[in-house]
This record gives sequence, structure tokens and C-alpha cells, in this order.
Amino acid sequence: MKKQWGGGRRPGILGPVFMTISTTGDVRSPATDLGFLLHKHPARAQRFPTSGGDAHVFYPEASPERCTAALLLDVDPVALVRGAGGGPGGARGKGARGGAHGPELAQYVNDRPYAASSLLAVALRAVFASALRGRCDARPELPGRALPLRVEVPVLPARGGPDLVRRLLEPLGWDVSAEVLPLDGEFPEWGDSRYVRLALTGRLRLADALRHLYVLLPVLDDAKHYWVAPDEVDKLLRAGEGWLPGHPEQELITRRYLVRRRSLTHDARERLELARLAEADDAEAAELDNAVDEKADTEERPVPLAVRRREEILRVLAETGARRVLDLGCGQGQLVGALLKESRIGEVVGMDVSVRALNEAARRLRLERMPERQAERVRLIQGSLAYGDVRLAGYDAAVLSEVVEHVDPPRLPALEHAVFAVARPGHVLVTTPNAEYNVRWESLPAGRSRHPDHRFEWDRAQFRAWAEQVAERHGYRVGFRPVGDEDPEVGPPTQMAVFEAEPAHHREDDRTAGADKTASRDASRDASRDAHKDVNADADEETKEEGA
Repeated sequence: MKKQWGGGRRPGILGPVFMTISTTGDVRSPATDLGFLLHKHPARAQRFPTSGGDAHVFYPEASPERCTAALLLDVDPVALVRGAGGGPGGARGKGARGGAHGPELAQYVNDRPYAASSLLAVALRAVFASALRGRCDARPELPGRALPLRVEVPVLPARGGPDLVRRLLEPLGWDVSAEVLPLDGEFPEWGDSRYVRLALTGRLRLADALRHLYVLLPVLDDAKHYWVAPDEVDKLLRAGEGWLPGHPEQELITRRYLVRRRSLTHDARERLELARLAEADDAEAAELDNAVDEKADTEERPVPLAVRRREEILRVLAETGARRVLDLGCGQGQLVGALLKESRIGEVVGMDVSVRALNEAARRLRLERMPERQAERVRLIQGSLAYGDVRLAGYDAAVLSEVVEHVDPPRLPALEHAVFAVARPGHVLVTTPNAEYNVRWESLPAGRSRHPDHRFEWDRAQFRAWAEQVAERHGYRVGFRPVGDEDPEVGPPTQMAVFEAEPAHHREDDRTAGADKTASRDASRDASRDAHKDVNADADEETKEEGA
């Protein structure tokens, strides 16, 4: 490999590990605000020791109109090799699998001093720690401001090529240029290398941009220079907050970042699913309940569908005579508030995975100012339907209003077990969109779901098949009701299943409780084993898709 510092580099000739971040501005909002955000003064060049070598920060240009910060990492390959090992603290390629580099890269001759990798990601975290956290004590208003950014990485290892680079970065709001570098510019007949020259442009918060790079640089390289310990899951979730749970390539990112360690990947997938559901619940209720533009629909629907759905739920609960009710996936508490207005309801429990949604529900319900007798009727608790929860046992009815479609299909059995086997209320009400009705929404493109977070949408036959199978497995009877005006061809906009526990099964003696606990343990063990199978299958599939 040839090494040339500075500009004028010919294609295929590698320079040092290097990246730049640029922004533009004007007199009112000067580009040099970048220095405040990075906590690095544009007039000074600074050096910082990191685990991979010395990191240098300097500004090739700094004016009110344009400012560029450069991060250069001077990697010592000899120190890397001498520090290599198979345990914590030693250099490691892919966890237990060893190095991820090809036969052309080994020991003292390798690409680490030249190519952006996990070494650069670690340097980013060490040098720009406050910027990654979105903190700027000198100018607190700056971190929340989206800036016109340009990020350039001259040499980036990309296992998966430019296509994978775009799949990872474009969903995050970046315009991506990924130019494949030749193996050697002097010998073009040798073909292309696995490296690209990356340029990203977009209007983002600087903290978000740095988090994207921190996670995705080692993901694209598909290797790490250090041992991956369990706390790496926490690092991934912190850096991926707000963007990773909903990323279309979340599975690939998680596997690669955690170097395909099965236990860590499984843990991350579970926690990311909870985070995704929490983010969905944090959205405004009106956005989720009426994600399709109601104005584009026919004028015979003056009452919002969300209101009609709550009215139908209250009507069915009155028919069942339920006095103690669970609202599972309660969001910001609209249904909880409606239930509290029903004097016959003695207790309401709202459960959600999102603390923010629960806090908003408490605010809307005015729990702090609610009379003591009224406050005794309601509880808001955090929890997930991915796990059995004994706090939910013994209630007359449970409502899952527009919840199941936000759950990934492989996780529906876990939800089913948590609700119908562990909680096992006397009645269960499940509402979900009717996919057949989507053709009646003029503002909804063909083939699209009503909300971006919907993992699926069932037609009437699919919903009926699922509900009948659940009822048969758990000793319930089930009936179906329309919600909203029925169209003679495609049915109602929303469909409801009403489950009723059969008397022979709806007993709360010690034998049943013991059986439920045993079933819960068995199901949890089976779900864990199935999840590990999913990870293995996904890894095999990824290997087939990505190639070497």
C-alpha cells in the first residue's frame, strides 16, 4: 500500500484515516458555530490520545460563510498488532470469529492506518463526546438546530459496496455519494477495491450526524478492532436512539455492530423492539388514530374514526358487564379517560412501554389534581406485551386498541401468550385496521399502510383466522364486529374481535394459576430458543445476500 499525506491524491492511493465535517452560514448564523458544537476552537490545532493512536482536530477553513473541521487519526499498526489478543483489551476483528479482513490484510501490513473503521468511530466518541450527547454549555440553543452539513471520508471500507452504503445512510436523511476506489490507481486492470470515497450532504443536527457515523463506520467495515463485550449493546442503543429502531436495515446494523454474537444480538433486538413501540406511542394520538387524511374521505364521516372506535369499545364493555378493565398499549390515555367517565367501571389500568406516553397520559388525565376517590380507580404502569406480567391477571376485560399491527409478526405469539395465557381476562377486545378498506382512502397510495409504523395490516379473513386460532388455543369464544360504516364491498374501516373466556377455563384456582406459571416459563424458553434460531437464519441469509 502507498501512503500520501495531503491533497492531490491519485485514485486508489490511500491517505491517513481522515474525515471532515463542513457547514455553511451567514452573518446571523455563522458557520463557525460548528466550533462551539464540537467544543474545539477553530483557531487551534489540537491533539488527543486514543486507543488507536493520536487524533488531531484542526480547521482547514473557518469563516462565517463556511467552516470545515477535520479529524485525522494517526494509527500505529505495530502497536495494534502487539496489543492484539483474544480477550478484553486486545484487538479483535469479529468477536469469537476473529478478524474480518481478507488475506491481503494481516499483521503489520493492513489497512487500519489508512481506512475509516472502528478506530475512527472510537476516536469520534473520545474527541467529540459532548457533541455526540448534544450538549453545548456555551450556546445551549445550538445542538437542537439542524445545519447544512457535508461529511467526507476519503477511504471507507464498505463490505456490501455502494449499494449498502446508500441503504444504510439514505433513510437517515443523507444524500449519498459513494465512489468505488480502484485497487491501485496505477494498475486499473487490477479492478476495484472494497473501499469507497464517501460524501454525505444533508440538513441534520450535528449530534445525529455523529451518531450515525459512530454506529455505521464499523458496520460498513464489518469488523471491530476491540473485544465486543455486553456493554456494547448499551452503546448501540444510546447512539441509535431516535433512528435505529425504525431503520429498514436495523437487523443488519445490529448483527454487524455486535459482530454477530448471538446473545448480544438477541438482547439488542428485544430492546430495539420495545424502543420502536415506545417511539410509536410517543407520537400524537391523533396522528396514529387518524394517520390517513380524513378530509380526503367521503363526507359521510363527520365523526373521527378514533372517536367511533372508542364509542364501540365502551358499548361492548358495557355488554360484558366488566368493572375492572385493562387498556394495554394505552398511549396517551384517551381510552383510559373515556373509561373513567363510566361510573360502572371500578378500576382502570393503563399499560404502555413508553414512559413519555404515560407521563403525557397522567398530564391529560390531571392525575395530580384528581379527587382522591377518583384517583383510586386508575393506575398507569409501564410494561410490555412481549412478556407475561402477573400484574395483569384477574381483570374482567382487556382492550388492545390498534396495538397488534405495531408488533412484528414473529413477536405476535409472545403477545398472545402474555394476554391470553398469563393475564387471561374474562373478555379481550382487539381492534385493528381492515386492510381491504384502504382502497377507500383517496389520500393513501395503493399498497401502502395507513401509518408508517404498521408492521402489517390484515384483511377480514386474515384477522378472523388469527383470532379463531388464538381462541381455540386458549379456551375462548370469539365474535367479530365492524367499527365505522361498513362498505358493501370492502367492509368497515376497522375490525374488532371480542373474545370471551369459556367457563370451564375461566377459573382462578391454584391448579390453574400453577399451570399458567409453568406455561409462561415454557413459552419464554421456547420464545428465546426461537429468537436464537431467527438470529442464525438471519445471519445465514445475510451471508448469502452480501457475499464476501
